[in-house]
Amino acid sequence: MSRVRFVTKAIPSDGGRVWNRKTERWWGELCKEYPATLLAELNGAKRSPQLVTLINENRKPRN
Repeated sequence: MSRVRFVTKAIPSDGGRVWNRKTERWWGELCKEYPATLLAELNGAKRSPQLVTLINENRKPRN
């Protein structure tokens, strides 16, 4: 059984962040909700145009 490289960790009242298990640090910015499609792309095909679209959809607006 292989482990996935990217996982989401919930941050109470803020949304969630993507954690990179290989480098053991956060990847990207805070997400407004659980980014299931983004995680599937990161752990799968890693198509750049699709990743950019998913990142923009899931990014939490800054205050």
